[in-house]
Amino acid sequence: MTISNYVNRAQDLNLPVGVIYGDDVLKLFTYAREKGFAIPAVNVTSSSTVVATLEAARDAKAPIILQTSQGGAAYFAGKGVKNSAEKQEAAVGGAIAAAHYIRAVAPLYGIPVVLHTDHCAKKLLPWLDGMLDEDEKFFKQNGVPLFSSHMIDLEPVDENISTCVSYLKRMAPMKQWLEMEIGITGGEEDGVDNTGVDNASLYTQPEDIWQMFQAFRPLSKYFSIAAGFGNVHGVYAPGNVRLHPELLGKHQAYVSEKLGGNDKKPVFFVFHGGSGSSKQEYLDAIGHGVIKVNVDTDLQWAYLTGIRDYVTKNIDYLKTQVGNPEGPNKPNKKKYDPRVWVREGEKTMSTRVTEALKDFNAAGSL
Repeated sequence: MTISNYVNRAQDLNLPVGVIYGDDVLKLFTYAREKGFAIPAVNVTSSSTVVATLEAARDAKAPIILQTSQGGAAYFAGKGVKNSAEKQEAAVGGAIAAAHYIRAVAPLYGIPVVLHTDHCAKKLLPWLDGMLDEDEKFFKQNGVPLFSSHMIDLEPVDENISTCVSYLKRMAPMKQWLEMEIGITGGEEDGVDNTGVDNASLYTQPEDIWQMFQAFRPLSKYFSIAAGFGNVHGVYAPGNVRLHPELLGKHQAYVSEKLGGNDKKPVFFVFHGGSGSSKQEYLDAIGHGVIKVNVDTDLQWAYLTGIRDYVTKNIDYLKTQVGNPEGPNKPNKKKYDPRVWVREGEKTMSTRVTEALKDFNAAGSL
């Protein structure tokens, strides 16, 4: 069956399958906020991690967000490709390649997919510029950008907002979603190290949320905010991180009061640093308007475990091409074929994505 033959649409939402854009992204996120679920955002670095994630979402009857970080995008292009600070050649090229690949295969899984890019710091803005150039070119030809959305992560607040406003003006004609982080997510991820920041910096203030909302809303309705409530990248021992998702509720109340309307959850919030959090912490955050949860570190570990266990179990078949416990002339090709052992990593990663979909109440949402 060809991709063009797929006419399935998500029940109730009437969303197209495959990568979605603009009003469809807004419809999905609004539905998530109303129904009380969040969508896992999975950092993908290869076709293998893409299909592992899509498979889990398909089987769970759930939407999914696939995203590439700058480092992940560069890896998608290949570690041997130049990636200068000025041009970000590998990161731009890898992100574009990943986007085209995901657009091609996502409809085969029969679910709506948001195609996103993650954590663009100030020094990485050339990466975003290169992707937006491609978005605009693609938009002229197809009526939609290449990516559903992008994320910007800057400091301090005023510079963050002004930079985001300039990019949002560029993205708005394409109805492209913008996610921006205000405050700091602690820990270290993909070369961004915030392990030494002051603890108070991990908690965003309601005035900052309102300042951002005021700046963005006149330009576009397609935006979300990753507010800090103690989030830390990576995994951690219990008690080392103090999450306060109730702060998101206070932010919603503050913005709602300023707007003077009946909407009690006017902000689309994003939960960064999700790996290692408890299910209750997820549910508390989702109850306050979180519609997207980033999960990366746990999935890296899950992917490894399948391959690790396969190699450990079959080690005597993987030392030579010929010769194993069954006989000195027995070939081992069926054991060392990458399609066999890579698939084991896909299975365990897919299982962990399924767990996240259930934890976030997204399973069965379509």
